[in-house]
Amino acid sequence: MNQYIQNFVKFQPLLKELVGRDIKIKYRRSVLGVLWTLLNPLFMMIVLSVVFSNLFKFDIENFPLYLLSGQIIFNFFNDTTTTSMGAIIGNASLIKKIYVPKYLFVLSRVVSSVINLMASFTALMLVMLAMRVEMHWTVILSPIPILFLVAFSLGIGLILAAITVKFRDIMHLYSVFTTALMYLTPVIYPMSILPRWLSIVVRANPITNILIMFRDVMLYGRLPSVEGIIIALVETTLALCVGLYVFYKNQDQFILNI
Repeated sequence: MNQYIQNFVKFQPLLKELVGRDIKIKYRRSVLGVLWTLLNPLFMMIVLSVVFSNLFKFDIENFPLYLLSGQIIFNFFNDTTTTSMGAIIGNASLIKKIYVPKYLFVLSRVVSSVINLMASFTALMLVMLAMRVEMHWTVILSPIPILFLVAFSLGIGLILAAITVKFRDIMHLYSVFTTALMYLTPVIYPMSILPRWLSIVVRANPITNILIMFRDVMLYGRLPSVEGIIIALVETTLALCVGLYVFYKNQDQFILNI
């Protein structure tokens, strides 16, 4: 374990460089730069709020906040896993030249997405202030669901990064999966409108539990339930353990397939 820690500390400057590079590439030739990370969810919130609040007449108090909070959680998972998928393939030239702990390439994509997540979280806070919504003290507990989300996304990202090296078709199919997953996550709609069988399916989605926890502390002033925390802890630990196992089991063959 000490060797892994020492290795991580040794390559920490490289991690910073990778994160900086990922952010620069994403916003290259963009006039507003990182500011788009704050504006994008706001624009999407406005459009979707107008469409869905009038089309479906959802009876949800502060629907724009309900929608924005859902976007923040799901978009982070989608962005993190999608970018992690190509982390190894995208750095093939560097991996072939020198020894670098290969998990750093996946970790850099996750850290880059966390920076974007903080900008989106800022947007949520600004909207809450603009709408004069009561700011509950439970807001300080928001790092709990966010940490679960980051760890879970890292685990899934490690799995995707490893298997994409061998099966490139996953990069084309994954967007279909995330589209289906979005509709199986209560980002737009309330759980109350779902039939019982579909509600069970949606609740089985790990992102749903984290999203409910996030909304509880941010919007409703409720403490995360013990059951929700235990479920999130189990699912996150499982995702990380499986992710690390799959990644380390396959990393020695990366150079043969990239």
